[in-house]
Amino acid sequence: MDNMSSKEFFTLAVDCMGGDHGPQVTLPACLHFLATHPNARLKLVGRADALSSFQHERALIVEATEVVGMDDSVEVALRKKKDSSMRVAIELVKAGEADAAVSAGNTGALMAIARYVLKTMDGIDRPAIAGQMPNFKGGGTTMLDLGANVDCSPEHLLQFAVMGSALVSVLQDNESPSVGLLNIGEEAIKGNEIIKKAADLLRSAGNSGDLNFYGNVEGNDIFKGTVDIVVCDGFVGNVALKASEGLATMMGGFLKSEFSRSIFTKIAAIFAYPVLNSFRNRVDHRRYNGAALLGLRGLVFKSHGSADELAFGVALNRAYDAARHQLLGRVAARIAHAAPLLNAQGLAESSANPSASE
Repeated sequence: MDNMSSKEFFTLAVDCMGGDHGPQVTLPACLHFLATHPNARLKLVGRADALSSFQHERALIVEATEVVGMDDSVEVALRKKKDSSMRVAIELVKAGEADAAVSAGNTGALMAIARYVLKTMDGIDRPAIAGQMPNFKGGGTTMLDLGANVDCSPEHLLQFAVMGSALVSVLQDNESPSVGLLNIGEEAIKGNEIIKKAADLLRSAGNSGDLNFYGNVEGNDIFKGTVDIVVCDGFVGNVALKASEGLATMMGGFLKSEFSRSIFTKIAAIFAYPVLNSFRNRVDHRRYNGAALLGLRGLVFKSHGSADELAFGVALNRAYDAARHQLLGRVAARIAHAAPLLNAQGLAESSANPSASE
């Protein structure tokens, strides 16, 4: 890929205290990551007593005295825990001491702190959470927003599509990823007014070369892999994400239960096991862990809170690849290219509603 950075080393700031498991998962994952990425460095952020046992020549412990709990409110995380491992990791990105930050902590707190510390890019109104959903083609469908923005305007959905296209172009070496707008049907007449207006914007962006817009897609298209990117508001996206995670859990439980039944069921399960196990692995959400917080002036990746060592390692890999392939610059370039379309839409709305700018 021709947009790879020429830097010798890439540094990740890791919130080692976040998530359901904290250092017992993050530290082993970091050790394996360093073993497989010789030009990576890590800054392990957390309480000194919890991290003191970790020793590696390319790892530095950065002390933070507080931890953002999974049930902490955004206000507590942002205003009262200013020395949390989550915030210190993000501040390392702002200071230029790390190329990206990774945390498995509280999603709402992570987005609020990242937005407060890093600020949003020019041309972006709201950052979005972009992650992959496993599909039946054996790959992942990138979807955004996954929960940061419950209510979205058509312009927000266009911004999400542009940022998602940059993400996929960088991490999957796909310069023209296809974009679908999640709707209740493929027909242009379907959906509410926001979706219809968003479709018009995305279609215009496709005509101007800013996007490869496929059209409307339905929920089953996420898992069929019909398009590379699916755009929706954060409410719908988060529901789809939880459903995807539940599917992998259900398959694991099904395989275990079949082996605990009668001898005839066990025999049938033995013959079916390779196919079922292959399917379970393909939809295993751990393989797609690591959602990007797009639209910020710095790279931040969110790991699932219950991530195990394998899943957290995947999140580290995604953050590393994003830094190595200069995701920030690619997002900024695509947003700048689409700016005339966004600005034209904003001017049209202001003319239609003069009081909106007062």
